[in-house]
Amino acid sequence: MPPPARRVALEPGPIMSFTGNSAASRDLAHVLHPYTNLKKFESTGPLIMVSGQGIRVTDEQGKEYIEALGGLWCTALGYSEERLVEAATRQMRKMPLYHQFAGRGNEPAAELAEKLIAMAPVKMARVFFGNSGSEANDTAVKLVWYYNNSRGLHRKKKIIARIKGYHGVTVASASLTGMPNNHRDFDLPIDNIRHADCPHHYRFAKPGESEEDFATRLAESLEAQILREGPDTVAAFIAEPVQGAGGVILPPATYWPKIQAVLKKYDLLLIADEVITGFGRTGNMFGCQTYGMEPDILTVAKQLSSGYLPISAVMINDRAYAELVKESEKIGSFAHGFTYSGHPVCAAVALETLAIYAERNIVEHVRRVSVPFLAMLQDLTERRHVGEMRGVGLIGAIELVRDKPSKTPFDPARNAGFWFQERALAHGLIVRQLGDSIALCPPMILEAADLTEINARLTRTMDDFDIWAAS
Repeated sequence: MPPPARRVALEPGPIMSFTGNSAASRDLAHVLHPYTNLKKFESTGPLIMVSGQGIRVTDEQGKEYIEALGGLWCTALGYSEERLVEAATRQMRKMPLYHQFAGRGNEPAAELAEKLIAMAPVKMARVFFGNSGSEANDTAVKLVWYYNNSRGLHRKKKIIARIKGYHGVTVASASLTGMPNNHRDFDLPIDNIRHADCPHHYRFAKPGESEEDFATRLAESLEAQILREGPDTVAAFIAEPVQGAGGVILPPATYWPKIQAVLKKYDLLLIADEVITGFGRTGNMFGCQTYGMEPDILTVAKQLSSGYLPISAVMINDRAYAELVKESEKIGSFAHGFTYSGHPVCAAVALETLAIYAERNIVEHVRRVSVPFLAMLQDLTERRHVGEMRGVGLIGAIELVRDKPSKTPFDPARNAGFWFQERALAHGLIVRQLGDSIALCPPMILEAADLTEINARLTRTMDDFDIWAAS
């Protein structure tokens, strides 16, 4: 047993005050929080952040934290990039809003669409703008259905996603998301959504099975699934280059060439969800380039504006666009869109974000700093309760296990991942629990000194966790 002083140090994270007219007390009384145990929240209350500088944020009580998840996988340029503030201010003064309905538009959205087409990892034809990754992937579903109706393939509507894939929380995108809690008691998934195998070699490979053999088995399983459903009923396959919220799961070697061969054989569109991986995160501008994906539809968000304003985009290729044109001519309108599609202020901030990425050569910076970042995570695999490290570029995770040789997980009742996350918070480090995996996705402006401090706080958390796990 640890000594009494050590047990005191293992008490959970910060204790907040919810009295008076503080932001925390008002939040507690009025806000419905996403991804939160609402009953528990009534007694624990919120952690209110009030300011940010670089990769650090400060809470209402004045405590500073390193934001090692980049907000929610998005603040690539940190929390104090004045150029983005100035870009928003300039556009607000010039033209704060104009919509894109009925063929209207605005200058920043037009320029941003041109820029994205030029940057795309494969040849694309048009860009549709939304406000979130969920909206982008929801739109992708509708486009697939519209596309096949235009082709007269009215039965070809099923979309295959993957177990542990994450694609959003709207009705359609949450259906694509392959996680039980996104479906339970929301009456999801909707019809025409299916899920294929998760490509997590550590958890789902057979004993002694190589990554290449595992990839072959997954491709064969996907083909068998398509044949069971009927190839004339299956329209598309959606996947993240790296499964982010599912645990930072990287595809096994040879996975994408084998999967794409199956998709081409049965005339399935490939939708690449680059909401997390787009714009340098994996050490290339797009995750598709890192893994050799050739999508027909590509969705982006998050780092498109460094998270400063809500914006997303759906890029489609010539083949898809031609069918949208044909069907909208028949109907008289492409009747899809949002009031804030291509919002000029959001588009202006996104343009400035992309300009900064180019000027600062963010991809090369990620490649350089990712070496010590991934080495830091790899070092943790020497720990008794770390089963695996997964990562590429500046996104990574460690998986906590009760017993390393057998890969035995912790009893779910102990909620090991949540304990680790809260203990990291007490040490001034924000990470994200994904089951018993702990994810890091720091701002891409990360420097060596920042990484040293992240490592120190992560090490202190891991020391505490080892004692807790043994108790």
